[in-house]
Amino acid sequence: MDAPQTLDTSSKVKIQLLTTGVPGLDEVLNGGLPEYSLNLIAGSPGTGKTTLAHQIMFHLARDDAHALYFTAVGEPLLKMLRYQQQFEFFDHERINRSIFFVSLEESTLAGRLEDVLSRIAQEVSARKPAFVFVDSFRSLLLASQARANAARISQEFIHDLCTMMTSWQSTTFLMGDLFSERNEGTSPVLTVADGLLYLQQSVQRNSVVRKLSVVKMRGQSTLAGLHTFRMDASGLRVFPPARSVAGHLRRPEPGGATKPRMHTGVEGLDEMLGGGLPRGCSVLVAGPSGSGKSILAAQFLAAGAKEAEVGVLVAFEQRPDPWRIPLMAELIQRGQVSMVEARSADLSIDEIVAQLLEAIARTGARRVVIDSLSGFELSLAPTFRDDFRESMLRLVAAMASAGVTVLLTCELEDRYTDLRFSPYGTAFLTDAIIVQRYIEVDSRLQRVMAVVKLRGSAHSNELRLFHIDADGIHVGERLADQEGLLGGRPTRRPAAQVLGESPCGSA
Repeated sequence: MDAPQTLDTSSKVKIQLLTTGVPGLDEVLNGGLPEYSLNLIAGSPGTGKTTLAHQIMFHLARDDAHALYFTAVGEPLLKMLRYQQQFEFFDHERINRSIFFVSLEESTLAGRLEDVLSRIAQEVSARKPAFVFVDSFRSLLLASQARANAARISQEFIHDLCTMMTSWQSTTFLMGDLFSERNEGTSPVLTVADGLLYLQQSVQRNSVVRKLSVVKMRGQSTLAGLHTFRMDASGLRVFPPARSVAGHLRRPEPGGATKPRMHTGVEGLDEMLGGGLPRGCSVLVAGPSGSGKSILAAQFLAAGAKEAEVGVLVAFEQRPDPWRIPLMAELIQRGQVSMVEARSADLSIDEIVAQLLEAIARTGARRVVIDSLSGFELSLAPTFRDDFRESMLRLVAAMASAGVTVLLTCELEDRYTDLRFSPYGTAFLTDAIIVQRYIEVDSRLQRVMAVVKLRGSAHSNELRLFHIDADGIHVGERLADQEGLLGGRPTRRPAAQVLGESPCGSA
């Protein structure tokens, strides 16, 4: 019978957190990984387990804190290293200096976990590593399945390995397909592990979306849910929820709580808005193709440039060409507007927001233009399009937390139906709505503009004619006052019908 243990709880132990070197992962982990912990990196083949382990290892290993990387049955060690060398984090000068690779293939093939444990103990005793990696741990467990009492042998192996790593004060990482739909909860290592990072990927149409979740992390709270990540030449990058990364960017506005106005760059529009847009607000500019939405956006950014305010343009469709929108192209060329190009077909809202917040932090931008919501929707991976309202909410909330004024453009379709101004009923998310429309006057197409909404501020309710020339948008007379300008009686529909003829949707 085991004797009861006496524990000293008189003093509180503070656990040091180790940063991972993986952008975004420390935010998800709420600071990093606990030192001396036993962590599982699990997931199906191709999800990035080995790459994540190497990225963490090259970040943590130092000349005074060595890392041991054990490989079991699987891909040959030389082949694995050949592919890992393609990533930017790989530093060949640190191999056999602070990072050491050991093959367990011979012992694993023999199916004797006792020999595997003995080899690990021998290397750990000789190297005294601060970090130990075992890849693939599941291969070790499967190698002993043919023996009698395989389950008991596996449990004893896991217990002895964990005890050994704890006594050596090593932070340990075990990689493998240890937590999936087909074997969830069946491996004893899931019980003794301190942390479990689960990687998965889904394929829809032509998009591949990778996600990471922190299933378990003892002693600390982590961000719940599935977090998208991407692999490129730099390694893995995790995208935490937008709400968790935007707050630190918020900047106090001049003038305290009065929220001074900013010019839109269109003089008549500023008048309709009661002096301009309140700083830090979000405004939706809705209109049909060719009505001048992108030109208004360019003038909005140009007005900021005149006041030494850097702008950011998020282009989901086509890059502003000089022949199409000369003003926008000039602003980008002069460095007064920073451009974020997001045209991939498998983006998540958190990845888009992360790119945007990085641009805001890098440039100190005060004005942001998102052109357009239709392109924004199409850029999302199919799995995220069903939650477009939620994506919009998170985007607008992130911009509000960052303290910038954001202008979003939205394409309208000509349907002659109900009165709506944004796709999927998202108009309530923005603080202001400006609508641009075409009307027929004496067999001519004329453009009109109206301020439908400006939260917390008085604004004009007039329909104003406007025209576009080489200098941009010019707002003119009220629609009711233009009769004498054109001569004769104009043919037009009621104002509500003019505004509501085309609900905003995907173009």
